[in-house]
Amino acid sequence: MNSFPVLSVVVTVVSDTSAHADTAPLEGCLEALHSQVDPPAMEVLVTCDARLQGTDELKRRYPEVQLLCVEKLRTQRSGPSREHHDELRGIGIRRSRAPLVALIEDVGRPDPSWAAQVVKQHAQSYAAIGGAMENGLDRALNWAVYFGDFGRYQNPISRGPSPYVSDANVSYKRSALERVNDAWPESYNEARVHGALVERGEVLALSPDIVVWQHRLDLHLGSELVERYVWGRSFAATRVERVSASRRLIYAALSPVLPFVLLLKQCHNVLHTKRNLAAFLKALPLTALLDVAWSCGEFVGYVTGRP
Repeated sequence: MNSFPVLSVVVTVVSDTSAHADTAPLEGCLEALHSQVDPPAMEVLVTCDARLQGTDELKRRYPEVQLLCVEKLRTQRSGPSREHHDELRGIGIRRSRAPLVALIEDVGRPDPSWAAQVVKQHAQSYAAIGGAMENGLDRALNWAVYFGDFGRYQNPISRGPSPYVSDANVSYKRSALERVNDAWPESYNEARVHGALVERGEVLALSPDIVVWQHRLDLHLGSELVERYVWGRSFAATRVERVSASRRLIYAALSPVLPFVLLLKQCHNVLHTKRNLAAFLKALPLTALLDVAWSCGEFVGYVTGRP
């Protein structure tokens, strides 16, 4: 491991939202990082729940990787959960050392030039730079999950300032993160951190050259419906944590139309990029089901104000 890394890569295991997780997705991610072309000096930190199985073999195969298996996570619940992913990301960021910090997920596989491009793009003054997301498995359910999660980041994405970037493929100047450290005192949350950066006048940007491929292995419709519900509820609870009860009820009342809005946006993204239309049509029934599950989660999140 280089003593003076230029880039810290924090890989968070997120495949445990609604189902048992093992290291199979993570192995593909680490191999992709190990195989980078002309990479900068970098450190890789993996953050996961201590119950993740298979970590001993992973340590043997990738001794240069810092594997942070955390016990007694503050936000971990007995049932399906997403908030502990943010806690794990925060732990990884705090343990990292480089002037550039990148976040990806265990189910993502960076393009061979990903690390070099992260450093190259940060020669610009942007505080945070997100990249493109692509689907790596040609299965209907994988496409449905992809269009729901990352359709807006399908290449060709516009290069330059953007109001949003994804925490599944984003990098920061450490100095910018430190200027908003009160936005992530115990855990990292994409919406809070990016909102704080924008409030300070910092600029978020996208680059089509920084590409991560999504490899969701062994997906099952039931667990994915639960995952969409959990993530939708978490999103809603974060969105309304500082608004009045009456505003929360307005959002909740509008939730029944949300599946149609989501599906229209996803269709627009495909038509705009002029890519993967056949895959979108093949996955359309499943995508619609996942959108309904997400919307149900948002409704409950707005009503309760809790993830």
